[in-house]
Amino acid sequence: MACIRKIACLITALSMLSACATGGTPHGDSLVGAEEVRGTELKFAKAMADRDFNAFVSHLSVDAVFFDDRAIQHGAAEVSAAWKPLFNGSKAPFSWAPDHVEVLASGDLALSTGPVIVNDKVVGRFNSIWRLEAPHTWRIVFDKGEPVCADAKK
Repeated sequence: MACIRKIACLITALSMLSACATGGTPHGDSLVGAEEVRGTELKFAKAMADRDFNAFVSHLSVDAVFFDDRAIQHGAAEVSAAWKPLFNGSKAPFSWAPDHVEVLASGDLALSTGPVIVNDKVVGRFNSIWRLEAPHTWRIVFDKGEPVCADAKK
């Protein structure tokens, strides 16, 4: 019986060590990357709030794709043209902020997601894919917005 307990303890210890070596908590680089992406997403949203179209466009990858249930824009030029009217007026038509960010272990691709807000009410959700295109320079390559409870309508 004592031998079985020792083997069980050894297996448990090896399993725990294996988990530490292959996964466990995120690596420091992933956390740094996530904070960079979060900060970039917040600057992207601030460009809309500040009505700064040029700052908004600077976050777009040349081959960005933005889409929702109504339209798809391919490339920074199409995305810019579609979003330009949203910068008319002194007040932004909506705002957003990330509530979750994940970065690949490679550190060069990330997801940010969060609520879209109009008049203090959550009306949708955005999902953005960011690519590291130069050191500390994240640009958006995919963006998808959808209304709250979109699945309930299907």
